[in-house]
Amino acid sequence: MGMVGVQENGRTEMGLAGVSLGSKNKYRRMDSELPEDGDDASHHVYQDRRSSTRKYVIACAVFASLNNVLLGYDVGVMSGAIIFIQEDLKITEVQEEVLVGILSVVSLFGSLAGGRTSDIIGRKWTMGLAAVIFQIGAAIMTLAPSFQVLMIGRFLAGVGIGLGVMIAPVYIAEISPSVARGSLTSFPEIFINFGILLGYVSNYAFSGLPVHTNWRVMLAVGILPSIFIGFALFVIPESPRWLVMQNRVEEAKLVLLKTNENEGEVEERLAEIQQAAGFTNGEKHEEKAVWRELLSPSPSVRRMLAVGVGIQCFQQITGIDATVYYSPEIFKEAGVEGNSNVLAATVAVGVSKTAFILVAIFLIDKLGRKPLLYISTIGMTICLFSLGLCLSVLGKGQVGIASAILFVCGNVAFFSIGVGPVCWVLTSEIFPLRLRAQAVALGAVGNRVCSGLVAMSFLSVSRAITVGGTFFIFSAISALSVVFVYTIVPETKGKSLEQIEMLFQNETGGLASEVELGDVEHLVQKE
Repeated sequence: MGMVGVQENGRTEMGLAGVSLGSKNKYRRMDSELPEDGDDASHHVYQDRRSSTRKYVIACAVFASLNNVLLGYDVGVMSGAIIFIQEDLKITEVQEEVLVGILSVVSLFGSLAGGRTSDIIGRKWTMGLAAVIFQIGAAIMTLAPSFQVLMIGRFLAGVGIGLGVMIAPVYIAEISPSVARGSLTSFPEIFINFGILLGYVSNYAFSGLPVHTNWRVMLAVGILPSIFIGFALFVIPESPRWLVMQNRVEEAKLVLLKTNENEGEVEERLAEIQQAAGFTNGEKHEEKAVWRELLSPSPSVRRMLAVGVGIQCFQQITGIDATVYYSPEIFKEAGVEGNSNVLAATVAVGVSKTAFILVAIFLIDKLGRKPLLYISTIGMTICLFSLGLCLSVLGKGQVGIASAILFVCGNVAFFSIGVGPVCWVLTSEIFPLRLRAQAVALGAVGNRVCSGLVAMSFLSVSRAITVGGTFFIFSAISALSVVFVYTIVPETKGKSLEQIEMLFQNETGGLASEVELGDVEHLVQKE
């Protein structure tokens, strides 16, 4: 049975098999948005508006993603800075694990607070709050005279990162047109990777300074992106969906006019958002509290949570943070000698991670979410198993070193092409508007908890069962993620946020509806 169409301005547009194609459906735009061939002036106006709209939305996505540079930089720079912190402050191995991993654990408080905060003060100003809190934490870490003070700064930085990480994909998903939402919502992951690369380069660049100074300079550089975040707040608009939730409909309409290339669709899109937000004729329907609905979910919301929280947890328990944070340790285990050589090898990891996220940007809205997840999870499983084999069998010769670098780079590359960006894309687009911010926050909490557990246990576990044995465990978990993607993750490419919500309302969990909509798209393309 086909999906029930989303009503727009009192009518429903139905496609083949009773499926609502929606006002933003890309197949409708092919014959409704473009002007007649003979109308050259209209065509030029359309092209100019389309180019202007695309640039504006991209600029919004870039500015919204700047907080993620802070997370990436912290992850990358700490992998090298910890070597010198350990030498300067004389911390133990347990303290090293806590210092590295606590940021991920603490960031869950920021993520938990972020959902409610963004519903109260807005998506845009939550980004600003995240940047301010991180700045304070980074400044304290830079000047820290002891491990205890360093931990205070780390705590504040973690809260700021938790806020920033959960809100960026929500904002971008809510402001983006459906046809480009996947690639635009991948921007935060691009900026995380860019930040990691900057962190690795910073490690290598400042490693020659005195031990008491070099790690402080490395951490201080992370404050710089906050300057651009402050500027961004005066450039980007508020999310139109949040404005509708505040009953600021006219302001939402102005934002939609800037972010939709077809002016004729704005009224229909606005009506669709109002309906999703629970408004009819300007009045909001009564509904139970968001957290009550999340804690006692309906079957459709339960399926959404299984997908959203599940994919967030799998992103981290497959060991990506262990690979990134502890890449110097992994390379030392493989036989790389000297801090400069170790840090130079980590730059190769950063380059691989950043380069392949750019590949994902071009493919996510063309190939789709699930194909990229398959490529990613299968590739990671192979690389993680091979890395474990390499560290366990090959020893510390040249072949072992080259193989370790190859498989670490391969693992982060496969992560970046799929699980890395698609995880955030999916969690920002599958939840209904009334639940989106706080449901994404819940997923981000799962992500940060798993990240913290991996980062805080990697050294202890690897001492107990060897580094190679630890990567065998990661490869087994990665294999489970392939099964997870196959069984419960739906394809959301090309669908509006409101259509995606309806996928999960099908009693069979969305896959049947997904197939029906795929059949419709196939038939329309044939015509």
